[in-house]
Amino acid sequence: MAMPAEAPTNSTIVADYRTRTPASAALFEQARTLFPSGITHDTRYLDPWPLYVERGQGSRKWCADGHEYVDYFGGHGALLLGHGHPAVVEAVRRQVATGTHLGASHELEVRWAELVTRLVPCAEKVRFTSSGTEASHMVLRLARAFTGKLKIVRFIGHFHGWHDQVVAGSVSHYEGGVPVGVLPSIVDLSIVMPTDDVAPTVQLLEERDDIAAVILEPSGASWGQVPLPPGFIQALREATARRGVLLIFDEVITGFRWSPGGAQGALGITPDLCILAKIVAGGLPGGAVAGRRDIMDLLDFAATRAGKREKVGHQGTYNANPLSAAAAVAALEIVATSDACARANATTARLRDAMQQVLVEEGAPWGVYGEASSFHIFPNPGGLKIDPATFDPRKHGFKVLKGNRDGALIGKIRMALMNEGVDIMPSPGGLVSSVHDGTDVDHTAEGLRRAVRALKAEREVRGAV
Repeated sequence: MAMPAEAPTNSTIVADYRTRTPASAALFEQARTLFPSGITHDTRYLDPWPLYVERGQGSRKWCADGHEYVDYFGGHGALLLGHGHPAVVEAVRRQVATGTHLGASHELEVRWAELVTRLVPCAEKVRFTSSGTEASHMVLRLARAFTGKLKIVRFIGHFHGWHDQVVAGSVSHYEGGVPVGVLPSIVDLSIVMPTDDVAPTVQLLEERDDIAAVILEPSGASWGQVPLPPGFIQALREATARRGVLLIFDEVITGFRWSPGGAQGALGITPDLCILAKIVAGGLPGGAVAGRRDIMDLLDFAATRAGKREKVGHQGTYNANPLSAAAAVAALEIVATSDACARANATTARLRDAMQQVLVEEGAPWGVYGEASSFHIFPNPGGLKIDPATFDPRKHGFKVLKGNRDGALIGKIRMALMNEGVDIMPSPGGLVSSVHDGTDVDHTAEGLRRAVRALKAEREVRGAV
């Protein structure tokens, strides 16, 4: 098959990436005749073409051209235990021979729910979905049904899936407006607030009586790319409790990663409801809504009949799918009985320190930061004066950290690192597993050093230390 036509480039980084990945180029040439932009997820977009990966094992993965990478994509955050964990693989192998869809309730879903309710502080009851977006959709329906109110408070840049109720102000339209294809009346039901100061949101809650719930990423926007100010979540917890407004944590990323009990377990702040996905299904498709019994009972036939309330409907062909349940039980039992979270967190702390040291030694005015087993790279697209040794993301607002995204620069950073055998997410940043180790940290730090030097040569390291 003919290779994609290559536009001329004066970038050695891009040229090297093209030279290294001819098999990815050939697959992309076929894919772009089948998929819009040749991809199946917006995050996988990369110009000139995305990396095609054939297999993963542990902390590593291998592309179609046979190159090995330290993987920080981590299944979009789903693989706390790394690729191909033996216990998860064996559980799925056993289940696929027994049945992939039994069209009935089954024992594994019961065990799965027992683990979720044991680990997650707010989870008195749980309902499984097929994805985090589905869980987000359902939790808002539950909140409106329980309170009898319609408005939802959200925060700029906080991601809760791609459905119509939460898309505006999440990944675009930060200054307001309606994304194409979305009903304005749905957008109007959200009040999108800033996070640099909690006071305006507390005041909003005090002044209005039409708010059903507040939903947020407890890590801050994009799993901590824009950290929340100290005391922000506690103030929200107090204000929502005082006003009878439900507090919802989106723990799709932070669940079972920030701690075995998620961000709420690490923070010691319990929401009324939370949504889960990714790790909750052991790396297979699956999500969940979990929370207070009295709210979750709006899904219960007997409870709603006894209370003379209309039941909230919920269907879903793949809810609590047996394959996902098998993987989930295997993974969550490891989370519950081992130091998997602590190991991932400790390795990531070493990684952030090593990457910061590279930036200091190379005189690169970037920042590396994050919490738990996450890291973010701030590539300073605006050319600010930044000392990487003292960089504090909380001194910069949303517009600087996320709203001023330079896609072309981030693409070059990713390719420069891939040329050195490191694959990161396009935030830019990554998520670390419990099986990443010191060898991975050293390889990544050295890869970052060479990548920074290559980017300097192309005048892509902006600003001054």
